[in-house]
Amino acid sequence: MDDDVLAVIDAALGTGPASGAWAWSDADLVAREDAVHTLIQRATAAHLAILRELDGRALAKRHGQTSAQWIRTRHQVSSGTAHRWLSLAAALDRPELAATAAALAEGGINVEQAAAIAEAVAELPAPHRGDAERLLLEEAGQSDRHGLRTRGAHLLEELDPEEYERRQRDQLEKATRDAHRARALHIREVPGTQQTRITALLSRADAAIVREAIDSLCSPRRDRCSSDDGRPIPLPTARQLRADALVDLMRIALACGELPDHGGDRPQVTVTIPLQVLRDGTASSSGTASGSGSAGDNPARLEDGTVLSPGEARRLACDAQLIPAVLGTPTQILDLGQSRRLFTGPLRRALILRDGGCAFPGCDRPPKWCDGHHIRHWAHGGPTNLANAVLLCHLHHRLIHFGEWVVRLNPSDHLPEFIPPADIDPARAPRRNTFHRRT
Repeated sequence: MDDDVLAVIDAALGTGPASGAWAWSDADLVAREDAVHTLIQRATAAHLAILRELDGRALAKRHGQTSAQWIRTRHQVSSGTAHRWLSLAAALDRPELAATAAALAEGGINVEQAAAIAEAVAELPAPHRGDAERLLLEEAGQSDRHGLRTRGAHLLEELDPEEYERRQRDQLEKATRDAHRARALHIREVPGTQQTRITALLSRADAAIVREAIDSLCSPRRDRCSSDDGRPIPLPTARQLRADALVDLMRIALACGELPDHGGDRPQVTVTIPLQVLRDGTASSSGTASGSGSAGDNPARLEDGTVLSPGEARRLACDAQLIPAVLGTPTQILDLGQSRRLFTGPLRRALILRDGGCAFPGCDRPPKWCDGHHIRHWAHGGPTNLANAVLLCHLHHRLIHFGEWVVRLNPSDHLPEFIPPADIDPARAPRRNTFHRRT
């Protein structure tokens, strides 16, 4: 560095770092801060020019290193810093950034601004780089690095609108292709739990379809699960509503009968259920109905081997979209989901006409989101007819199987009514859903 530059620095700093700064006047303090800042930028410009020349001469190879490695070990800086110095030095050496290099060497801009200008200009077609540099140097008088990057991001739109639109279109098409190629859905069992984690990565367009379908099934109504005495049944959270909606979507898809064949069979889920579990709802070890084996030894399972709780097994066995395989012994199949237990065809239409949707008090779920529920379970001899049926959505179907609510048909008008648990209503007065009533 020239002796005159060192003399100016010595005059500004004194004999040590800011030595005697406490004695300077406010005006002197500000002036010397400006002077030191300018000197730092000028020194940085000189440093970058020197690094560019060192890199061009490949001096680091004599030490068996790259230029970045040589800088890092010589000055004890990070690899990232060394690479940034070399990258900026190379950029400022290009003709289209000559004015930026000169401004930094004069202390008119700082190194952060110079880097922002270099990045923005490099993104533009060659014919526009000169105008872009001029505009950004003018902007540098009032903008920091962030402001210059923001202005630089819009320069192409300002200088060449047609090229900007073409690039935007190409970027959008590439992003769309990349998003489609990256699509994925993972289904993993959570060890030690009765849960399965489903994660998906979709394009925005595909996700919009999924979101629209899920939102249509989980739009909350505050009275959906409320009781007549004003004591609400706990409402599901937004996350729980979306999870329920996803399951409902799959149930509707399975029920529509239009899914492609899978190994020659229509898509369906089979639940293997010991007869005792189905009848009693317990996994005791007192033996199955045939007297051989035990429910504890032979729990209810899905086709993939997943073990179900007795209550969950009974609920699934009641579901018209799942096929229960009822076992008397570990190998004896007593029932494989005969059609007599399913609420289909005219019987389902009659059930829909009577209940109008989910019959649980306060629920507004429409019929297509509901299943026919046997009031007296078919495993206990309950018939599959209108006098033993009620239409329930997924949420309230679970509530009836796992909660303390009781459903029955009123003997006078044969409409469903629900008896709440004693902690909700000590009198346990029957309640009805009036949401679907047409009269």
